[in-house]
Amino acid sequence: MAERSGADLVETVAAALQPRLPDLTGALRDRLATRIEELDGDAAIIDLLYASIEGNIDNILNALRHDIALDKIEPPSAAFEYARRLAQRGVPVSALVRAYRLGQQNLLELVFAECERIPAPPEARTSAYERVVQVTFDYIDWISQRVITVYEEERERWLAERNSARVGRVDELIAGTVSDVDAAETTLGYRLRVTHLGAVLWVHETGTQGDQLARFTRAATVIAEQLGSTRSPLVIPRDRATAWAWFAVAEDVVPDLTGIAAVLAQTGGPPVPRVALGRAAAGVEGFRRTHRQALDAQQVAMVGDDPRAVTGFDEPGLKVAALLTHDLDTTRAWVRETLGDLARDDEQHERLRHTLLLFFQNDSSYTATAEAMLMHKNSVKYRIASAEKALGRSISSDRQAIELALTACHWLGRAVLAASA
Repeated sequence: MAERSGADLVETVAAALQPRLPDLTGALRDRLATRIEELDGDAAIIDLLYASIEGNIDNILNALRHDIALDKIEPPSAAFEYARRLAQRGVPVSALVRAYRLGQQNLLELVFAECERIPAPPEARTSAYERVVQVTFDYIDWISQRVITVYEEERERWLAERNSARVGRVDELIAGTVSDVDAAETTLGYRLRVTHLGAVLWVHETGTQGDQLARFTRAATVIAEQLGSTRSPLVIPRDRATAWAWFAVAEDVVPDLTGIAAVLAQTGGPPVPRVALGRAAAGVEGFRRTHRQALDAQQVAMVGDDPRAVTGFDEPGLKVAALLTHDLDTTRAWVRETLGDLARDDEQHERLRHTLLLFFQNDSSYTATAEAMLMHKNSVKYRIASAEKALGRSISSDRQAIELALTACHWLGRAVLAASA
């Protein structure tokens, strides 16, 4: 009897394993679901995983047994459908790729064990091993690329549809036209019967929408952690450079703007998203109100070209400044009329405006103002006197208007200031 060749050994092993296909498939399905937590889904998903594994093993065994070239093999339809389901459920593509690599490892172990049971000369066994490794590697590389493509296409389509539905539901919530809160929560994947903190995130660069959304999502995640939120934030893209976000927070939360700016700086970039925050508020109405406040804070930050990374609605004077942005032409004319030369856009008058505003905020106390500015009281008195000179009148005359105009200058900057002489 002629000695068995490597090709004969491969054919014999594949033929021996094919009748065991159901058992091999079940064992590998259980192994993958155990080793890769993301793949352990409900019954329908597990059934699809079984069908995908069965189709792939059958393809490989047929290729080995009948020496079928890769370009003559049809990918299992179940493998494509399984990739689509994982994409819809947000399972990372890395889990899918890992499943194919572990499947390859498991199949090689089975084939090698079967080879050991069959008598063959060493050179035939070596040739068989090389053939098995080459075929399985080529097949796994080929099918992996195809299922990844299917996954990515489905993920993009699914996210687009889901985001469209979520954007529509958010618009309805903001407009106050949602009557079924439970259905809205299901669509959004976010609870509405909690205390919310609204935010607007934006960048100056437009870039691609996908890239920006990923950046906004990362930023929102670290902000949620900094706020002590235990739930995932709701992030809704509005355009290429802007996203809206809501965080489920404690009722008494007080955002640490400096701390949020610090964690944002560590999220990667450039550009690092800028953030405007509302005030925490509860329920569906709170969802709307904190959002409107975040939009007001963003408007002030953008009009004033504030370089800070984070702006909060509760910062002193911001609420008034937000109202003054609705008619900038009128605000600009009124500020210049009220402050006179003190509204000039230069460093000298900026120092005087800053000192006078702090003076008002500290109940017109020279001592408290000096402590706040880490200056000598006499220096504060000198600056206040210089501010009065620039005003052309006493600071006690129409103080409320002067303080309001100073607040507008502080927040809106050059948008309301007069050109320096």
